[in-house]
Amino acid sequence: MPTPLAPLPKAELHLHIEGTLEPELAFLLAERNGIDLPYATPEELRSAYAFSDLQSFLDLYYRLTAVLLTEQDFTDLAEAYLVRAAAQGVRHAEVFFDPQAHTARGVELGTVVRGLARALDRSEERHGISTGLILSFLRDLPAEDALRTLADAVPYLDRISAVGLDSAEVGHPPAKFTEVYAEAKRLGLRLVAHAGEEGPPAYISEALDLLGAERIDHGIRCLEDEALVARLVAERIPLTVCPFSNVRLRCVDRLEDHPLPAMLAAGLLVTVNSDDPSYFGGYVEDNYQGLRRALGLTDGQLRLLARNSFLASFVDEARRAELLAELDAHPSSG
Repeated sequence: MPTPLAPLPKAELHLHIEGTLEPELAFLLAERNGIDLPYATPEELRSAYAFSDLQSFLDLYYRLTAVLLTEQDFTDLAEAYLVRAAAQGVRHAEVFFDPQAHTARGVELGTVVRGLARALDRSEERHGISTGLILSFLRDLPAEDALRTLADAVPYLDRISAVGLDSAEVGHPPAKFTEVYAEAKRLGLRLVAHAGEEGPPAYISEALDLLGAERIDHGIRCLEDEALVARLVAERIPLTVCPFSNVRLRCVDRLEDHPLPAMLAAGLLVTVNSDDPSYFGGYVEDNYQGLRRALGLTDGQLRLLARNSFLASFVDEARRAELLAELDAHPSSG
């Protein structure tokens, strides 16, 4: 039997670190911190990962953040992700975190950032993965709360590279956060935003025009607006698509129905990512291979997705050239 090829080198640009909390680690941290989970075993918890929509997922997602209390908890969470990511071919990861989900529970922002940074700062040496940290605002909370969170983050901006916008999309348009994003830009942060997952294509346009977003997270509903697709193609706006997530949250009925082939055919700068992999059934290479099986993506298309991930990342040009060279040297048949 031939030896299986290593996964393609790739960047992961849409990954919520809280969404990498595997049930086994959740139980370990709960025991360490004296927290009772409403599940008897990790297996019982995993069986609860069946969602009817985005909100049903978020309800469980935020409930489980209760086990994250100390710097060490956040370090352990990030390190567990990095180990899995390295095995999946990830060479660069831009990692979202939700500070408001923690500060609302009395966990200081500094505790979260320092804990995550302890793992991320040694990631390139340990795992060959360069990293960026993206502070993501919860869009279902008031914009004033996001502004306070951004102000509180100023002492940690040496470790935070960008801001993002996540959580329940419908009813919370990007326009709500125009002032927040203007301040983030003034502080020198890069700008991304979730839009066009459950929300309409107009949310994508708002994120570009009102927030100044450089990259759109999800964005699958752009295909409903031909003019928007033409704009995204012309301006080379990256889309960080998360196929397993789209299926598990009922945005797409089956992986076989996913619009990714149509997005590639339209010339969009699409990347593939895992979003919240513990909850959605797989990490980033699992998404790549799932697309190969369900949609018949070729080696060449998978290599294009990996190339797009490096082009869409916020790495400097020297690191980008290094990553692209590693991809070009990978011995796949594509």
